[in-house]
Amino acid sequence: PGGPTPGGPTPGGPAPGGPTSGGPTPGGGRPPRRWLKALVVFLLIAIPAGYLVISALQSRNGGEDKAEAASAKGLSAGYPTRVQRRIYDVPVPPYSKKVAFYETNSWKVSSLYVQFVTDRDGLDAFLAKIGTRRSALAEGEVTITGDQAKKVGWQVGAAGHDWAGMVLKQKDPQPKLRITVKFDSPAHPKVYVVSTVTP
Repeated sequence: PGGPTPGGPTPGGPAPGGPTSGGPTPGGGRPPRRWLKALVVFLLIAIPAGYLVISALQSRNGGEDKAEAASAKGLSAGYPTRVQRRIYDVPVPPYSKKVAFYETNSWKVSSLYVQFVTDRDGLDAFLAKIGTRRSALAEGEVTITGDQAKKVGWQVGAAGHDWAGMVLKQKDPQPKLRITVKFDSPAHPKVYVVSTVTP
């Protein structure tokens, strides 16, 4: 009487349903934290990738800023507007290549810088429309000034090239045109024009 019942718990033993010795895992250790490992792997991948993205964005933005600054100071690709061509008397021939322009304005003077590559007929047509001809181009003459060329990055007058030029002075208020042509390829001359209007 008073002793343990057959099959029942022994005195001082674990209660029914209680934890067994040794903890929840073999050896009594804590369960592995897989989420912590996953987080570490994610950070190891994400942080360098984030730096790469930021670096790429900064590089792109820097390039865009430089391109905008260059376009603000230099030539814009394409034909001048019809109004510009009429005001400055620069009838760029149709089908010209490498056409670009730049306009400056002030209360004293306004100028239009234009470059284009044309053919023999295009050059003759251009000169005829402004009231002159090819024979007016002086061989070896560079009529665009160094300051004007520097403003738009032109290399007019560089040694080793076949240059010819002229200055077309017209009665006010018509513009004054400085024309320099590079005849390195006689079939496709490159024309540089600076047309200046004085209000």
